Formats: sequence, C-alpha cells, structure tokens
Amino acid sequence: MPHTSGLDKIVIATRESALALWQAHFIRGRLSELYPQTEFSISGMTTQGDRILDKSLSKIGGKGLFIKELEQALESGHADIAVHSMKDVPMEMPQGFVLAAIVEREDPRDALVSNRYRDLQELPEGAVVGTSSLRRESQLRARFPHLRVEPLRGNVLTRLRKLDEGQFAAIILAAAGLKRLGLGERITAVLSPESSLPAVGQGALGIECRADRPDLLELMQPLHHPDTARCVEAERAMGRALGGNCQVPLGGYAEIREGILRLRGFVASPDGIHMVRDEVKGEPGAGADIGARLADALKERGAAEILAALDPAATAPASPS
Repeated sequence: MPHTSGLDKIVIATRESALALWQAHFIRGRLSELYPQTEFSISGMTTQGDRILDKSLSKIGGKGLFIKELEQALESGHADIAVHSMKDVPMEMPQGFVLAAIVEREDPRDALVSNRYRDLQELPEGAVVGTSSLRRESQLRARFPHLRVEPLRGNVLTRLRKLDEGQFAAIILAAAGLKRLGLGERITAVLSPESSLPAVGQGALGIECRADRPDLLELMQPLHHPDTARCVEAERAMGRALGGNCQVPLGGYAEIREGILRLRGFVASPDGIHMVRDEVKGEPGAGADIGARLADALKERGAAEILAALDPAATAPASPS
C-alpha cells in the first residue's frame, strides 16, 4: 500500500455541478478509506463550459472547456488532483498532465428519459428529443428521421427540469450520471450499444494530476481499474486517430469478455445520413493498437470522407462528443 508521507493534505479540484461534486466526493471517500491520516478537501470551481449555456458545445470549443480551469488549479498548485468524467477529457492530454488512475466504470450506456413514452419507437412524428451531443443526435436522426432533435444544455437536474416543463417529449442522458445522482428511477429505458453507441470513456472516472507528481501517481494506484483502463485506452486511441471532438459525431465502446477486448465504433455526419460502423477484437493489453486499427477500418469504409466534409478545425484532436 502506498504511503502518504509528507502529504498531510490533498486538494481535489472539481466542477461545481451536482454530478461533478458527487464524483469528487466519491473519490474523496475512497481515498479517505485508504489514507485516513491524510486530509482530503474539495475545491469546486465553475468552468467556461458551465458558464456558457446558450450555445452547443460543438460551437464553443468542445468539452475540453470543462477541465481547463481545473488544470490551471493543478498547474498553480492550488489543487493536487482533479476528478473528471472520462468522456470530458480531451483525446490528447496537455503536456505536463497525466491520468493517475481510471476508476471502475459505471453503466456506460445512454438512457432515455420521458414522462410520456416508454421507448424511442413510441415517439410520434415531430416529437422533440433533447440531447447535448452530436454523437447521440446523429444516431437518433439515422434511426428516427421523423423526430425533431433539439440542443439541451445544462446540468442533469436542469435537463430533467426542462423535460418536466414540457419543452421536450424525451431527453437522452448518460445512464451513469443519473444512477450516480440517485436518479436511476427517472430512466425510462436504457439504450443498448447497438441502438446508441456510447461516447468514448462514458461512465468512467479519471483522476488527473501533474506529470511531475510521482507521489500522487503512486497514491492513486489502488483506485485504478485495469480492465476499465484498457477499454478506455482502446476507445481513446480510436477517437484520437479520428480527430474526435465535439464537432465530430463519433462513438466508441470497448468491453472485455472471456479475455477478448471488443471495440465498436462509428463516425457519422451530423444529420445521420452518412454513417459508417465497424469493430475490432484483440488482446486486452493491445488497446492502443486495437483503437488505431478500428480508426483505419472506419476510414476505409468512408469515415475519411465524412471527416473531410466537416469543418477542418473539427478534425484536430480535441475532446470526445
């Protein structure tokens, strides 16, 4: 077991949304059990991604906006570690920062929430579905072109309130976030990966620190979940090779069964008209290679043309949609 010699206090940086705070408190609880002699405190902060709510993420720079301020706190020494949803972490880690641990994954799937309809098939023509990601939107438009898809920003509770006010017939959220907030009963239907392929890293938590803090890297190791990390590594390698960010509708989902890692991925046009899917299997320890191979396979099937048709800036590696 690592020791905390010289580390009497560790500050955890987090966004101030209810879900982000839950995640930070969860990690603090786990660390406090491991290291009862160390004081763990939480420093909440509002990020640019939290402040700008009247524009879609794809138009304001992507989900990397949710972690920039947290990294500044790490860089300045005001915080020691930061807790993120892995789907918010840019595909390329900024120089000087590392992921000290990737924690065991919650449910990675998307969830349908509706007060009137039991599943997507029940929604009538013209029904308004709210979602915050091009990934979900492209898959919805491909399967249900008769529905209206409208942008939905804000934290989980804000999105649920907008649904309850009647602004949407249904909304789609990450199942993990609802379950972590104790709102699992609001889930109308969990969407299978076949119907809505999850975002890269969805459901997994990452702990970030400065690369020059080997003491923290050692301390976080008991929270590291190797199988989750292998799956997320494969997904992120695919997304990185495809230039995945909030302007690129893509999904990537890996799972390990019977000693084999299976990675599924897709790239689509925002309207869902053009979509390519594929999958690659291999040894769990070869996640980076599997991700790169799947990206190549998708490009050969037409993803390269889809990506080229998007704004050129959108194909620079940034953050997952």
